[in-house]
Amino acid sequence: MENILIKKVTLNNINQLQEIGRRTFHETFSSTNTEENMTNYLEEKFSIEKLTTELSNSDSLLYFAIINDDIIGYLKINWGQAQTEIKDEQGLEIERIYVLQKFQGKYAGQLLYEKAIEKAKQKNIDYVWLGVWEENPKAIAFYKKNGFIEFDKHIFKLGNDEQTDIMMKLQLTNKNKS
Repeated sequence: MENILIKKVTLNNINQLQEIGRRTFHETFSSTNTEENMTNYLEEKFSIEKLTTELSNSDSLLYFAIINDDIIGYLKINWGQAQTEIKDEQGLEIERIYVLQKFQGKYAGQLLYEKAIEKAKQKNIDYVWLGVWEENPKAIAFYKKNGFIEFDKHIFKLGNDEQTDIMMKLQLTNKNKS
C-alpha cells in the first residue's frame, strides 16, 4: 500500500480543491444525473467564491488525501453554525468525503474519516453525523462499517432534482444531558 498523506487545505490550495471537488463529485454521480444538473451543481458548489467562503469559515476544516504529491481525495467537516442542518454544538458534520474512483478501496477514505473523528474528539464533540444519498450503497456500507446508524432522511437538491439522503449518526460519548 502506498503512503497516503492527510494534509490540511488552505486558501493557497483553492485551485486544487476546486479540481478534486469537481472531479470526484462528477465521477461519483454523473452516471445517475443529467448533464445539466451536474454542470449547474459543479459550477455553483465548487466556484472559487464558494470554496473561499468554506475555507475561510472558522467552524469548518478541509483535508486532502495525497499520494506521491497527487491529490486523490478530500474531506470537509463542519461544527457549530457551519453545519448544513443540525446546528447542535455537540455535533460535528462530515459534509464530504470523496476519493477518486481508482483509489477507492485503498484506505484513503478511511484515513479521511479517521481525521474527522480525531478532530471531533479534540473538540469534545458528542456525536458525528452526515447525510448520504440513498442510492449510494457503497458509501452507506462504509459508514455502517464504521459504526454509523440511520436516524432520519432529508432532501438534497441537485439542480432541479430532489434526492433523498439518509442521515446517519455515530455517538462518540455517553454524556448525560440534563
